[in-house]
Amino acid sequence: MTTSVSIAFRRSEIVAALAVGCVALMMLGLQPALLGDLIEQHRISLEGVGIVAMGEIFSLGIGVVLAEKFLPLDRLRPVAVLGSLLLVTVNLLTLMVHGDAACVAMRIAAGLLEASLFWITTVVIVRSREPDRLAGIFLTAQTLTQALVALALARLPLHVLGWQAGFIVLAAVCITPLLVTARLPRQVGTHSDAIMPSVVSWRGFFALLVPFAHLSAIGTLWAYLEPLSKHAGIVGSNADALVALVLLMQVIGGSIAAMAVRRWRVGPTLVFSAMVIVAIGIAMHRLTWPDPWGFAALCAVFGFAWLFQMPFHIRLAFDIDPRGRIALLVPAAQLLGSGFGPLAASFSVHGEDVQRIPLIAAGFAVCVVVALLLVKYRAPSGKGSGILAGGEHFK
Repeated sequence: MTTSVSIAFRRSEIVAALAVGCVALMMLGLQPALLGDLIEQHRISLEGVGIVAMGEIFSLGIGVVLAEKFLPLDRLRPVAVLGSLLLVTVNLLTLMVHGDAACVAMRIAAGLLEASLFWITTVVIVRSREPDRLAGIFLTAQTLTQALVALALARLPLHVLGWQAGFIVLAAVCITPLLVTARLPRQVGTHSDAIMPSVVSWRGFFALLVPFAHLSAIGTLWAYLEPLSKHAGIVGSNADALVALVLLMQVIGGSIAAMAVRRWRVGPTLVFSAMVIVAIGIAMHRLTWPDPWGFAALCAVFGFAWLFQMPFHIRLAFDIDPRGRIALLVPAAQLLGSGFGPLAASFSVHGEDVQRIPLIAAGFAVCVVVALLLVKYRAPSGKGSGILAGGEHFK
């Protein structure tokens, strides 16, 4: 990736920025368990859980764009301190709200605060000497951190905290940025130095549909994992352990993808990954309920496929636009897809019936294949090399 700004950050500055980002995205990994707690306590309805999940993810994605426009680049440290303290407060206040609307409003506020922290991480990654490599490191570190916290929620004796344990632990984790604030860089350039992202052409638009649809499928299953697992016969601490299993399988999938992304052809790999999600959705729908072991096995494959395909989204973007303008928009497309999937799926939920959720996820995964076909066959080739220049990466 080429950027207009390249700064030789110290290792301590990079570690601090990645740590802040891990905290910012922590809730995304814990949504099934924590929103499941709110459902069990009748704080939110099963019909509203998708909207709650979508609201936080959408506000996070939009908040990063707003942060890039309005937050000062020479005030990373104050932003980290204020964002961290307010996020701790909002996570604790979530325990006090009742009803779908109140919870949506609270989690939208949390998403905007998470965006202010995640923006700090993106600022450092985009302006680093090796942004693509650093982005891969952050992706794996962030998922591993989520997995460890989820495993701690499942296995540590936190019963003394009651059902509120999950959000209390989340609030405690959100204090972490305060511990590394002094290590964040003071100078990261100016807004005028930043790359101006652009869809560039129809090729770029269709390429962004791939991560959008892919994460719509992933987000749909992830947001409803708790009620689906409950229907499969997985309850209590086993449900929390299932979340940890999915996150750990993400780390394995992401690690393998990091080694394979420069060696495997983009088109066939993304098509195969999408078809795996289709198969998982259909298998979950046809599963003989309850079947905890079968459901857990499908969730393990789901976790692996989740992070495995994400580096290939970046590779696809670079094949179309080597300058990296499309690649800069891939995280936004992924976040919006992660929110859109649960939102769309929420309209199919009636009472406690979530049986159609896996099929909706499978439908989104089919859209990934359609988007890839549009990239290969329907988009005008234009100038430049890459995925459409003879289609060599798809063969």
